[in-house]
Amino acid sequence: MRNIKIILVFVTITFYIACGGNNKKPASESSSADGTPTEKPADVNSYDPKRGEGKFNEQNVVLGATLNTAYAEVGEKAAGVKCTSCHKMTNERLVGPGWKGVTERRTPHWIMNFITNPDPMIDKDPELQAQLELCLVRMPNQSLADEEARNILEFMRKNDGVK
Repeated sequence: MRNIKIILVFVTITFYIACGGNNKKPASESSSADGTPTEKPADVNSYDPKRGEGKFNEQNVVLGATLNTAYAEVGEKAAGVKCTSCHKMTNERLVGPGWKGVTERRTPHWIMNFITNPDPMIDKDPELQAQLELCLVRMPNQSLADEEARNILEFMRKNDGVK
């Protein structure tokens, strides 16, 4: 009987801790004057839907008129490891949306910003939020290096028929 009481106390404490008994708030929350939690809004007013959120812009992402086949080959290998488990190369959705036509719909720097910095963009971009409602899974941050992202962008261009 004593062992059962010890187990019940342990389970109760574990349940209390797991269900928020530590009273810590997520970093995105703060308290108002009356102590009720308020959600910290994303700054959507400063968001540029053509550029995205990140360090890439028209000056530091410059594409050639023709495909850089060396980059595209390396990008295809990187995409095979980090991207194709969720994305098809067609219009068809797998976990995430298909890649066909993405380089025609989005600017190169937007693509680079999104694949290297997805979380802030999902939080601010209405189109990405709508896509999230369809796909139900947030794009994970794959921790891509700038060079990897550039190679994947070139592979996307190849997939869209750039020669």
